[in-house]
Amino acid sequence: MGFEELKQRHSVVWGTGPYERISATIADLQDELVDRLEPAPGVRWLDVATGTGEVAKRAARAGAEVVGLDLAPALVETAKREAEAEGLDIRYDVGDAEALHYEDASFDVVSSSCGVMFAPDHAAVARELARVTRPGGRLGLACWRPEGTLGDMFRVMAAYAPPPPPGVGSPFDWGREDNVTALLGETFDLDFVSLDSVLVAPSAEDVWELFATCYGPTKTLADSLEEERREGLRRDFVELHARYEDEEGVRMPRAYLLTLGTRR
Repeated sequence: MGFEELKQRHSVVWGTGPYERISATIADLQDELVDRLEPAPGVRWLDVATGTGEVAKRAARAGAEVVGLDLAPALVETAKREAEAEGLDIRYDVGDAEALHYEDASFDVVSSSCGVMFAPDHAAVARELARVTRPGGRLGLACWRPEGTLGDMFRVMAAYAPPPPPGVGSPFDWGREDNVTALLGETFDLDFVSLDSVLVAPSAEDVWELFATCYGPTKTLADSLEEERREGLRRDFVELHARYEDEEGVRMPRAYLLTLGTRR
């Protein structure tokens, strides 16, 4: 499977469930990212791999002139609908983070929350992020760390999934300072902040039900498995999250790397 075929698959997978319910579980991460980038009236802002537009909406509420882009048409439609319902003037486009259809140096701020990390060609993403950010403009990326509990969750899923195609970078490489420096260090002055986003849920079983119905990668994998293996995935998924469950429910810390850059 080549990169283009993989991205076509991703454009469907990420839209198979109501992703806005998943996005709501990382509201603390989204708040942190937007606050660090200081949206204000007149700021030209691009949110790449915007999903259902949570970061884009936050920036627009502060007066920024926002464009949100995502590979999945279903997510873009949800983002448009939610922005319209709130009366926010946000332009949403279907597009590829590896080949952004915007002019050079056209944005003051470029952001992504747990989004661009899933594009297969990391070098292409890095080139595009640098290309569309104006000199002196700011970059903000929130990406899951490989050693964190989101890495654990994906390792649980990987035991039931076919291996990725050759040449596809691990999404979690965007959660490593050395890798991000190699990708962006020549074009941005970089700062890194290590933080946690806390998953709160009534129980580990509730987490499974949420992800198996709303999170495209988990839902697609679960739906593809025969009953016995699907039950194995459910068991292992619940077992992981039950480690962070007490009488009050699940509170799972999920480590992420916040990359903040200024374009040279």
